[in-house]
Amino acid sequence: MSDIGPNAAPSPTFVRRAKLQRLGSMVQIDNAPSASVSQGETSPLKTRSHSDTTYGTISRLPLHRRSIPFLRKTPPNLSSLPPATSGDSASQPSSPFTPSSLRHLSFSRISTQRPISAYDTTLEFKDGQPVNTSLDVKKNGVRVWYSSYSSIDWLHDSIKESIRFSRLRSRKSMKAYIRLAFDRLQGWIIVTLVGFLTALVAFFVVKSEQWLFDLKDGYCTAGWSKAKQYCCSQSKVVVTLFPTSATHVDCPSWRQWSDVLSWGHSDRGQVSMEFLAYTCVAILLAVTSCWLTLFLTKSTTFVTRKESGVLGPGFRDESDAPPRKVFYYAAGSGIPELKAILSGFVIHGFLGFRVLFAKAVGLALSVASGLQLGKEGPFVHIASCIGNIVCRLSSKYETNEAKRREILSAACAAGVAVAFGAPIGGTLFSLEEVSYFFPAKVMWRSFFCAMIAAITLKLLNPFGTGKLVLFQVTYGQDWHAFELLPFVILGVFGGVYGAYFSKLNFRWSRDVRNATWLKNHPVTEVLLVTLATSAFCFLNPYTRMGGTELVGSLFSECHKGVEDEWGLCISDPGSWTELKPVVGALLLALVVRGVLTVVTFGIRLPAGIFIPSLAAGGLLGRVVGILLQYSRYRNPDLALFRSCSGDNCIVPGLYAMVGAAATLAGVTRTTVSLAVIMFELTDTLSYTIPIMITVLVAKTTADALEERGIYELVINIAQLPYLDSNKTYNFGDRQIADVIVRDADVIRLDEENTVITLRDKLQTLLHQTGNDDSGFPILKVDDKNDEDDEERMRLVGFLGARELEHSLYTVSDHPDEIITFHATAHHSRVSSSLASLADDANRPDDFDFSVYMDQAPLTINHNAPLEVVHAIFVKLGARYVVVTDVDGYYEGVIDKKIWIAFLTEVSEH
Repeated sequence: MSDIGPNAAPSPTFVRRAKLQRLGSMVQIDNAPSASVSQGETSPLKTRSHSDTTYGTISRLPLHRRSIPFLRKTPPNLSSLPPATSGDSASQPSSPFTPSSLRHLSFSRISTQRPISAYDTTLEFKDGQPVNTSLDVKKNGVRVWYSSYSSIDWLHDSIKESIRFSRLRSRKSMKAYIRLAFDRLQGWIIVTLVGFLTALVAFFVVKSEQWLFDLKDGYCTAGWSKAKQYCCSQSKVVVTLFPTSATHVDCPSWRQWSDVLSWGHSDRGQVSMEFLAYTCVAILLAVTSCWLTLFLTKSTTFVTRKESGVLGPGFRDESDAPPRKVFYYAAGSGIPELKAILSGFVIHGFLGFRVLFAKAVGLALSVASGLQLGKEGPFVHIASCIGNIVCRLSSKYETNEAKRREILSAACAAGVAVAFGAPIGGTLFSLEEVSYFFPAKVMWRSFFCAMIAAITLKLLNPFGTGKLVLFQVTYGQDWHAFELLPFVILGVFGGVYGAYFSKLNFRWSRDVRNATWLKNHPVTEVLLVTLATSAFCFLNPYTRMGGTELVGSLFSECHKGVEDEWGLCISDPGSWTELKPVVGALLLALVVRGVLTVVTFGIRLPAGIFIPSLAAGGLLGRVVGILLQYSRYRNPDLALFRSCSGDNCIVPGLYAMVGAAATLAGVTRTTVSLAVIMFELTDTLSYTIPIMITVLVAKTTADALEERGIYELVINIAQLPYLDSNKTYNFGDRQIADVIVRDADVIRLDEENTVITLRDKLQTLLHQTGNDDSGFPILKVDDKNDEDDEERMRLVGFLGARELEHSLYTVSDHPDEIITFHATAHHSRVSSSLASLADDANRPDDFDFSVYMDQAPLTINHNAPLEVVHAIFVKLGARYVVVTDVDGYYEGVIDKKIWIAFLTEVSEH
């Protein structure tokens, strides 16, 4: 691989930035300090310290030319740009890259860093001449690595993969046939590894969470690493509602903290000591999880050599730039960010090993702390991290972002499979909720990956039951026609709960978490939420128990003569005296859990929303089932119950299961995949119709009250660049003229384009936009222009900002050299631009940037409806669209982020 040029691996970000800043000076920056670069691909680049600053997210700005910085025509004063900074302080009086210090830099000192190949390794040179030149170079131009929060070019990656595969098939030797067969197997091998490793990590998280959760109550004397259910497998816990005395465990091997720490023997003293120990351990677990998240996964520490040096911190004056959020990649469920990534955006570091470690360990700690959150959603993020890491084993997936997303889609299915024991539901969840591009080939591999993950987890047996199903039910009664009305009511409740939970959580995150002092004190927020959770959840067993355990108990069936461990089965269903405390405790648990989930989801630690949503619906569903059972016992001759017979005519656990599905549908807005997950989760198909009806009613109700689900609202808060392919927009009388950028900087072939003038154009563009999805239309004056007519320009090609930065860096030692661009006459001929790459017998022409130019950019007529523009971005995956008039003359350009900002404005009006 060459050290410079189209095939070069990216140099360190700060080196590229410094060279472009000091273009034309006498100082040559050809080395780098080893002290500034840590080992590994995701080595942190020290940035300017600003609690609200990172690069990448789009700002929600109105599309008016006077108010949008990236539509300003007057360029900024480039002489005022600060020097590059490498420290964490704000702008400094002098640059660390002084002439004296630059003379001692050495590239050889960072050679231990993991090599990163060029994104497009398509040019091969022999004796200075290009050989085996790929057709995609002639058509699309060479691409360099995408930087964070830029969109990938789906069309380019598709062409790139097609040409690569065609080359393999064109060879006829036995070795070539073996290579072709192995190439076809690579995808299956990778998804197998992803499924297997995902199950291993899930096993670790589940076992760790079980032990740590019980650690709040005590420890096992028969083995310190044993959870309570394994230490006391033959014993039962004696539980009373709202206890005034300590909880007793009929298990000699389990020792309560109150027995170890209590200085008295009174019941009140033991309860107080239990609460103190419970709270202290919960706070320790939650704060440790938060610390891991903050310390290991802060977004500003994930700056790699793939990032843009121009867009990197310190290149431009950010005093007039809007503040941008600092993300903590391990926080939350990770599904909203995955939706953005799978839709075609890049977030470096979000799927790396550091985030995988913090997410897995932090998830076990956060769930064990007793906070109102679940571990199932984050399993999708964990599986995607594994998929991304395993992709590095194959250049086929490592150097093609579109192909990488095929593996990530399969990994998402594996994540749901290990979370719920639902491989089919996981495949459908990846299709319905997460993935953006899901052809039949991806579906097969997703299903296979989910199957491998489920089989591996079953063999590991983390639950100690020998089964993969979490909440297996064996209801002895089928459902009756009169129960359809309660099912619909539960569906309405699920929709109302989901809509208002999403609204309240959105407003809490926007107006409290991100607009008050809590914004800069995430550890304090976690501490306060944990204290509140412990205080409100300690006495009620339905709030104190773990979410998975609660849902399992709510789904359970009552059998006559069999004692119920959690007091949900009432010996006399017709006795209101016996019924009242249970119903009251369940309703109180619903309110407490619902309120705590609103303030908990979104704090800076790993947290899912699946189990809390299932628990809320299960609590109300159990109450409805109990009350309906009570009504039947009190009025057995009522016409409504004539079809009922036997003591188990009405099963409260069934209503809990239906209510759980309804609330989860209302919160996440999933339908088909959720129904299938519920069938696999409970190992029953007898109640297909009730669950289907409830899910559809819940989604319809929630959509009527709040158009966006919880994931879409999180994307809105984080301002992630996400283009929703399923959403429809009412453009009204808006036209392309309302969104087109007409005064964007262009490269004109009739002007003298030198290295330094193009650098200035690049500075101007990125200083105004901060958006490297944009670029430069390359234009030439039409020969048919009359002297009296306004000058009109023809489009020759398009040069992306990242490609221009890379190409300028390769020639930055020659600031006054003229840069040339040559369009290819016909794709079937040898490219004249490639032929001109050699200016002598041994050296290609570095000053011909044609190889980086997209000579076939997507164009659209300015009279086209906006629906066509939307289809180009959504269905073709375009990164930019050039607009021309009816005669084919250049009008302007629309890039993907500008289009997303426009859609945001359309949605809000």
